[in-house]
Amino acid sequence: MAQLNFKGKQFVQNHHLVVPYHELIPQKGKSLTEKVSLHDNLIIHGDNLLALKALLPTYAGKVKCIYIDPPYNTGNEKWIYNDNVNSPMMQEWLKSNTPVDKDDLTRHDKWLCMMTPRLKLLKELLRDDGVIFISIDDNEVHHLRMLMDEIFGEENLLVQQVWLNREGGGSSDSKYFKVKHEYIISYAKNLEYLTIEGLEITNLDRYKLSDDHIKVRGRHYLQKMGMSSIQYSLPLDYQIKAPNGNLIKASDNANGEKACWRWSKDKFEWGILNDFIVIKKDNNNIWTVYTKQYLKVDNENNPINRTQRPTGVIEKFSSTQASKDMKEIFPENTLVFSYPKSTELIQYILKLVNGTDEIILDSFAGSGTTAHATLQLNKKDRGNRKFILVEMEDYADNITAERVRRVIKGYSDKEGTGGTFSYFDLGKPIEIESLLSGKNLPSYNDLARYVYYTATGEEFDDSKVDEKRNFIGESENYEIFLFYKPDLEYLKNTALTLDRAKTLGNINGKRRLVFAPTKYLDQENLDELQIDFAQLPFEIYKLAK
Repeated sequence: MAQLNFKGKQFVQNHHLVVPYHELIPQKGKSLTEKVSLHDNLIIHGDNLLALKALLPTYAGKVKCIYIDPPYNTGNEKWIYNDNVNSPMMQEWLKSNTPVDKDDLTRHDKWLCMMTPRLKLLKELLRDDGVIFISIDDNEVHHLRMLMDEIFGEENLLVQQVWLNREGGGSSDSKYFKVKHEYIISYAKNLEYLTIEGLEITNLDRYKLSDDHIKVRGRHYLQKMGMSSIQYSLPLDYQIKAPNGNLIKASDNANGEKACWRWSKDKFEWGILNDFIVIKKDNNNIWTVYTKQYLKVDNENNPINRTQRPTGVIEKFSSTQASKDMKEIFPENTLVFSYPKSTELIQYILKLVNGTDEIILDSFAGSGTTAHATLQLNKKDRGNRKFILVEMEDYADNITAERVRRVIKGYSDKEGTGGTFSYFDLGKPIEIESLLSGKNLPSYNDLARYVYYTATGEEFDDSKVDEKRNFIGESENYEIFLFYKPDLEYLKNTALTLDRAKTLGNINGKRRLVFAPTKYLDQENLDELQIDFAQLPFEIYKLAK
């Protein structure tokens, strides 16, 4: 496979591994729910690299569909490379702290350095049968394809769709051509597990015919039952009697070439009995055999939801309409957001992903289109999809979240979709060394989430936490306990003693994994109580390895 090289690549290849976990601070006043929870619809305000890492303990391997609309790197977007990568060159980029513009000779390198660790974390969050969709234009599409081939594997490329996103004459951004398109690149995490849902048939012109006596099958069209010599099979080359008594062969309609029927003789006779066959003369006055292709049943008369395969070109869902929608949602602010995506476009993408009870993630959330589309689609098909949005800009509350509030409650003459969401701010990094110094100590729940995920690699469920019992959850192999408070005196004076060990409860067959600052128990006691002890903070690293 061809390799993509860019300045800084060696420093960002594994940067996602050293990004610290951060606290996620619930903001009740900005949420729209009775109880703020990480298992609700989510809007997270903060740097998306750090937020994606913070989501891993709860959502690793859980997300079915990712849609992102990253900076296109046109040179006009004023984004700043700000990932704190430990190398002199990267620090020099950080020091400049200037927007990436057309005069920046390293703008493509910076863009690739920004995207690499984020894409690696997004892959970790995807389910095995998950799909990622990325909007992009001509500025970086060639680089993105090669980067995605490296991270996701070129064998997992689904399609590079062309989206005709502009009505009328097209963009004036290009000097030589009127540009009316962007791209949507999609990759599976693992093509072996993937199912792409067919699209609802909206153009029914082909299905013109109807049977008054069997309307339950829906409308139909006629398909010739003969097939060419390329697919010739001797058992399928039999004679059929026409209404006038003539005998018909498939080759009668094949201009003298060898041909046969699509259906076996037994299947044909079943088709005659069950009204799936039409025999009539074609435009050349030749007797021809047709099968009826119904909209609501297959050729075994089984009920189906007939769909059509998605194409590589998307010819609708204009950006113009998306801007009109934003003005309707925010009538008080005519400059609310530039170049929003269409909710219909995101719904189109979500319909490709099989299921109505899935998790949808957008880590470049912008105006919140992905949440809007998810809520609308849930209302249409009574689905229970859940969205996770991450937005780092200051408008995360007054545009991104505010749009979601208005969509849920209703705006203009639009009825509300209903629903809830929980709003979180990205908090301090969870740096385990801080337990030794007592500075910036994480909350109990944040440390529990970090410890649990690091130790087990499994999803952390904060609803299972019982701080009074020091219990933080049960994995496939362990019951897990954490003796901790964000208080230096507690940490200095707390140890796992025999009395504390006996408070863990009855042994239910699983071993107990206990985190505490230290222990006053010998190995014999630990074995008797089926306890594996891990000292804070040092042995977290041992488990991580």
